[in-house]
Amino acid sequence: METLKFKTNIKCGGCIATVTPFLNGDEAVEKWEVDLQSPERTLKVETSHSPEEIQQLVKKAGYMAEEIA
Repeated sequence: METLKFKTNIKCGGCIATVTPFLNGDEAVEKWEVDLQSPERTLKVETSHSPEEIQQLVKKAGYMAEEIA
């Protein structure tokens, strides 16, 4: 498992509710959270997926995720 970080446009609890089924429904996603207090709205994901695969999951939910190195 690796922890990946992304800058997102997820802004509120409603946005998190929209993304939840996509991330929770993926077996390779162990745990995730969005820091709504951060200006970058940082998404942290513990996963065995590549950053690109997480970006695609978030994109399917209608949001963008840009990897933070």
